[in-house]
Amino acid sequence: MADRPAHLAHLEHLGDATKFSPQIHALIPKCDLLENFSPAEVRLLAHFMDVYQAPVGAEIIREGEGGDFMLMLIEGKVEVLKRDRWKVPQMIALVEAGKTLGEMSMIDGEARFATCIATERTVLAVLDRENLARIIVEQPMLGAKILMQMVLMLSQRLRSTSGRLLQMMDDQSHRATNLL
Repeated sequence: MADRPAHLAHLEHLGDATKFSPQIHALIPKCDLLENFSPAEVRLLAHFMDVYQAPVGAEIIREGEGGDFMLMLIEGKVEVLKRDRWKVPQMIALVEAGKTLGEMSMIDGEARFATCIATERTVLAVLDRENLARIIVEQPMLGAKILMQMVLMLSQRLRSTSGRLLQMMDDQSHRATNLL
């Protein structure tokens, strides 16, 4: 990455992700994005990513800010916080190594949905929209594979969220019926 994301300037830049490809490859069983990737494909993808280290308590992504990159946790844990209607941060997830964050904003350019804070020393690989576009042009088979995995991941998350929403609606309806 020629220009590192300004939002990550406060994190320690560890360089190109190529030297981390063995650790990234070891995450395949935990990583939906890399589910069907070979070691060679992981090395190729790593060439287009940079790695950062975040200390405990570091804010990695801030809700409401712009962002054109996604993250893959190589080591560590990250708390995902979403502000409620009273603007109070509520933890909605604890993300561990192998998981990805920020895909939606990387794809659609919209504001970040939630804030992500390192709960322990965290090492993360970053893929920005510009490098994803380069992958698609320079390595079209790898680009297609990444995009298909991202579509699958986002589709599964949408189905899960829709299921939880329906359950909440059913619970609310059941409570309202019991009050009558």
